[in-house]
Amino acid sequence: MKEYASFVKILNEELVPAMGCTEPIALAYCASLCAETLQEEVESVHAKVSGNIIKNVKSVIVPNTGGLKGIEASIAAGICALSSELKLEVISRITPKQKEQIKELLMKNCIHVEPLKSRYALDIEIECKGKKHSADVRMNQTHTHVACIKKDNEILFEDKTVQKKEKKEDRSWMSVEKIIEFADSMNLDDVRELLKRQISYNWAIAQEGLKHSYGANIGSVLLASYGENVNIKARAYAAAGSDARMSGCEMPVIINSGSGNQGMTASLPVIVYAKEKGFSEEKLLRSLVVSNLITIHLKTGIGRLSAYCGAVSAGCGAGCGIAYLHGGDYSLIAHTLVNAIAIASGIVCDGAKPSCASKIAVAVDAGILGWSMAKEGKEFKDGEGLVLKGVENTISNIGRLSTKGMKSTDKEIIDMMCKC
Repeated sequence: MKEYASFVKILNEELVPAMGCTEPIALAYCASLCAETLQEEVESVHAKVSGNIIKNVKSVIVPNTGGLKGIEASIAAGICALSSELKLEVISRITPKQKEQIKELLMKNCIHVEPLKSRYALDIEIECKGKKHSADVRMNQTHTHVACIKKDNEILFEDKTVQKKEKKEDRSWMSVEKIIEFADSMNLDDVRELLKRQISYNWAIAQEGLKHSYGANIGSVLLASYGENVNIKARAYAAAGSDARMSGCEMPVIINSGSGNQGMTASLPVIVYAKEKGFSEEKLLRSLVVSNLITIHLKTGIGRLSAYCGAVSAGCGAGCGIAYLHGGDYSLIAHTLVNAIAIASGIVCDGAKPSCASKIAVAVDAGILGWSMAKEGKEFKDGEGLVLKGVENTISNIGRLSTKGMKSTDKEIIDMMCKC
């Protein structure tokens, strides 16, 4: 009973709406809260950000800003929005007048940014100064976790407990087997509206990405080059959602593990298969439970931000969701996951940008190939590369690879990007 309630809580914690790439939006949220704490006109801003924030904000367009990019634009958008109560939708209600205010604030060159050395991959500190007062907000670990709020150096709020351990439902007990058991037996009414919102939001932005020109149009290129069979459409729709989102589309998505790209990758291929093959709503929803929770399970060991591409985890999750949709049991799904991990685990994260859509297409292809192999009784075996006997052991290896093995890789990527 406790595990059942935990699964429901985890899904509610992770499948939340966000407009725009979540790192720029986290900056905007932090800046909005800081400006609201100041309670007077902002005259100058001093921001400190961790390397992974720099990496993931550098190249994506911030929605509702008229095509602006970068850390300064994200901060300015948050200051002018003054809507911190919306969290990851903080800039969703920006007016035309506020868009002009964003540009005016940027023209003052009053926003100063410097790197922040931190034990957290995701760490932001923003100080806003006015004529009479100053305010400071610190956010770390997750995209919405506020660690400290100060005004005139007086601490108004501080969360010390979360600095030691992320204040979210424990996930260390999760396993692929338990996820399948939960998906088989759960009362869908406990997550129905949550998943239907994921279907609605993510399907809408995928169609937007296919109808219009965004980024490198990976979704459209896939369909034009390879046709519209279900395997191609599964890759194309997930990629098209990213095409739109990375290039400033002003539509929300339902994220997974702090990432809209991961939320779309985990869900859209499963939705495409269900629509194309005529599966029932109940089967689709249970399959989305599998794809989302396996993505979360993989990301738990990897962390929110790293040098390991998050789309890979979500592509693996999608492959497992598709396998479940077609009646796959625990054994088939476990083999699907191990196969998919072995195929695509070498993809690095070099920041949020239009090419994320192409990585998503590759990751979804790996998930589908992993499932196709498993159906034919084919699998990568114990000792072959990172694969170990037992799906949980292979998952553990991926967590180790990303958190320990790729630390120096992440530093090199950030250093190279900062010199561009």
